[in-house]
Amino acid sequence: MHRFVLLLALGVIAPGAGSAQQLTSRRPVATYSIVARDAETGEIGVAVQSHWFSVGAIVPWAEAGVGAVATQSFVEPSYGPLGLELMRMGRGAPDALRALVSTDANESVRQVAMVDADGAVAVHTGSRAIQAAGHHLGDGYSTQANMMENATVWDAMARAYESSDGDLAERLLSALEAAQEAGGDIRGRQSAALIVVSGEPTGTPWIDRRFDLRIEDHPTPVAELRRLVTLQRAYLKLNEGDEWVTRGELERAMEAYSVAMGLVPDEATNGEAPFWVGVTLAASGRTPEALPYLHRAYAQDPNWAELLVRLPAADLLPSAQLAEELAETMRGGSPRD
Repeated sequence: MHRFVLLLALGVIAPGAGSAQQLTSRRPVATYSIVARDAETGEIGVAVQSHWFSVGAIVPWAEAGVGAVATQSFVEPSYGPLGLELMRMGRGAPDALRALVSTDANESVRQVAMVDADGAVAVHTGSRAIQAAGHHLGDGYSTQANMMENATVWDAMARAYESSDGDLAERLLSALEAAQEAGGDIRGRQSAALIVVSGEPTGTPWIDRRFDLRIEDHPTPVAELRRLVTLQRAYLKLNEGDEWVTRGELERAMEAYSVAMGLVPDEATNGEAPFWVGVTLAASGRTPEALPYLHRAYAQDPNWAELLVRLPAADLLPSAQLAEELAETMRGGSPRD
């Protein structure tokens, strides 16, 4: 056990001991957030919106197979890594939160929620959190908010989460949108973040994090977050298509690519999606099918044609001649005989 975490769990030291507490205990990060575990997939997530710059840097924390934490109000960021460490060591969310709150001299100004990999949830709203402040503890999730325009926000989030369809990311977004519709932060809005991790760790954290998105400063951060979630879905399908290509399953790859390009217009990826689909088809000897995709990429940026001629050297196209012919066609000419 890490010595610091052991001392903290035993109550020898408290969260925020040292300079971090001095820096963060004076300014409240007025926030609404949700932590949740999807019972069907095991995915764990946390989402947040605030009238505070770069809220994603300090409020949301999550780790595959461990849990998620939202730490806010007069925010103490150390609740995030310490909460995850305690849950990683086998403590459930209620026990982990209890251990941290009980050793925090400033617990009355904290608002913290945790969910563990088994779906156990715990939440704490300190008595001195700025009103309107409160939380809703549900089955496998918790919604919490402080400095809200009114006291309906956290219950509105809970209703939206429970009634929405789709995967965990979609349900988290629905909760954030419901919070804003109910009034949201009394000061307005500025930043947002969403993290979704897999239920079981693969040993590769970059794969475990299905969504890890932050809006640092935006007039409508939740709307922008939804746009990025959709874009991330497209890239996940592109990655899936690439995996099928490596397995020699080109038709299944094309199915995944088709889904990806149906999620977002070409301009959303600046031609990235149609370009690589075209390259995949051309490299597989399906040049006539490749050309419409390459033309779509070229319409977004003519430099895609220049990039194409560089691909044979990286073994991404079978020959320089093919690359030159495809590039010439993209530019509006005719391929050489």
